[in-house]
Amino acid sequence: MDLLVVGAGEMGRWFARTSGADAVAFADRDPAVARAAADAVGGRAVPLDGDGRFEVVCIAVPMGAVPDVVAEHAHRATEAVVDVSGEMRDSVAALREHASGRERASFHPLFAAANAPGNVPVVVDSGGPTVASVREALEAAGNEVFETTPAEHDRAMETVQARAHTAVLAYALAAEEVDPRFHTTLSEPLAELVEGLTGNTPGVYADIQERFEGAETVAEAARSLAAADRETLLELYEDADR
Repeated sequence: MDLLVVGAGEMGRWFARTSGADAVAFADRDPAVARAAADAVGGRAVPLDGDGRFEVVCIAVPMGAVPDVVAEHAHRATEAVVDVSGEMRDSVAALREHASGRERASFHPLFAAANAPGNVPVVVDSGGPTVASVREALEAAGNEVFETTPAEHDRAMETVQARAHTAVLAYALAAEEVDPRFHTTLSEPLAELVEGLTGNTPGVYADIQERFEGAETVAEAARSLAAADRETLLELYEDADR
C-alpha cells in the first residue's frame, strides 16, 4: 500500500507506522516537519501542493482543518481516504463529499501516540479491501478497533473528552501545592492526571473544547456542590453514586 499522510505530526506518524503501508510519503505546511517525519519512519517528504497520486491518503491535521484539507487532497487518493482527526460529524461529511467513489473511513485513536496501542473507534462510510487492510493492521498492532456512528462518537466525546478535560484542568487550577505525603488515594491519581494532561499540546485541548459541548455542565455541577448545604450535598452524592 502506497500512503500519503497529510499532516506530519504525532498522530500522522503513528498512522504511518501502524497502517501496514509499504511506502509512506508525508506532506505538511512546514516542509521541515514533513522531512523529519519521513526520516523518523523511513518514508519521504513531498510538497503539500504536489499532484502525485497514492493508494491511500490519510488526513492527520487538527479537527477544525479537516474539511478543507480533505477537499484539497482527497483527489490524490486512488483507493481510499481516511482521517485520524478525533471528530466524526464534519470529517465524515467532508469525506463523503470530496472522496466519492473511493473507500472512506474516519479513525479516532483515543490516546496519544506515545501511549499506543489503545481503543480506536471508526466510522466506515464506504468500506472495501483497502480500509479493511488498514483496520487489520491497526488491530495487529494491538489496538481495539470498533465501529461507531458520527452521532454516537461525538456524543461520547462530550463526556470522555470535553467534560473529563474540564474537570481535570479545573482541579489543576484550583489545587494548591502540597507535600506529596498528604495525597490520598483520590488526590494522587488526580495529580497524575493533571501531569499527563498538561504535558501535551494545549492546542489539541482547545480544539476539543471548541468542538464538543460538555464543559459548562461540569461548571454547573461544581457550582451546585459549592453552594450545597449538608442535605443537598448528600443528595448530590447519591445522584453521583447512581
